[in-house]
Amino acid sequence: MCFFAGGLRFSEQGFGQSAVQLNLSLLTISVIAVLLPGAFHMALQGQPEYDELSTDSNILKTSHGVAIILLLIYASYLVFQLFSHKALYADDNENMQPTKAYAGQKPFRLHRRRRIITDGENVSSPSSTHDREAAATFADANPDVEPGTYSIASVEIEIQPLMNIAVCIWLLAVVAVLTTVTAVFLIDSIDGLTSSGSINKEFVGIILLPIVGHAADHVIEVTVSVKDKLTLSLGVAVGSSIQIALFVIPFIVTLGWIMNKPLTLLFDPLESIVMFLSGAWMDGCGRTC
Repeated sequence: MCFFAGGLRFSEQGFGQSAVQLNLSLLTISVIAVLLPGAFHMALQGQPEYDELSTDSNILKTSHGVAIILLLIYASYLVFQLFSHKALYADDNENMQPTKAYAGQKPFRLHRRRRIITDGENVSSPSSTHDREAAATFADANPDVEPGTYSIASVEIEIQPLMNIAVCIWLLAVVAVLTTVTAVFLIDSIDGLTSSGSINKEFVGIILLPIVGHAADHVIEVTVSVKDKLTLSLGVAVGSSIQIALFVIPFIVTLGWIMNKPLTLLFDPLESIVMFLSGAWMDGCGRTC
């Protein structure tokens, strides 16, 4: 949807390759790590000395170790993204690919840069649609200037935030509380929804809940892609999956460990295969782009 919505406004959209490839690599690592207990269980099943009780204990220990490692990776990822290498996620970093508008159409107006015309270097054929439009506007406003004796220059526009940090934090807290209450009501209504038998719990848990739960993320991803912020759009889309695989699942396993409740990373084989293929497909598409 991000690629489709952005493609309606731009012929080609650029994004930060380093940031996207890093996110995809983390997603692949997290999927592989989550599937390790399942692979460990399948390997033990073929052994002649297989014992279900001891195998469950070993899988539980493996899940605890994998959960701790994934939490450490997620903490390192946050430091990398927010502090040490946050420039990689900026819109003006050197790895950002250029965006191209459709030929003969006006480009999107809400860019961080504004094009102006200055006297100087000979530029007879402006490269982009926006540059050609700016050149025509300058030529109409300055008929005495000889054609081809002007150049295109860039001027940075400082973007002022609409809200300060305190308001953002309070707003985030309020929205988080409302989302939590709504999610509790939604989960409590699942039994009544599935009691008729027309919709099973697997469909609700795998299809409906992810769509409803990430509706806000979906809107943000598509909206910012139309505004030519594809790096942010991909960051939100892939970052949601990374957050689940690197933080939420390991945190739940660790919390069960603290509460002395056995919770492992041993998933159903079909679900494991589908998750691995989804992560591999997303990684391949991202690296191809």
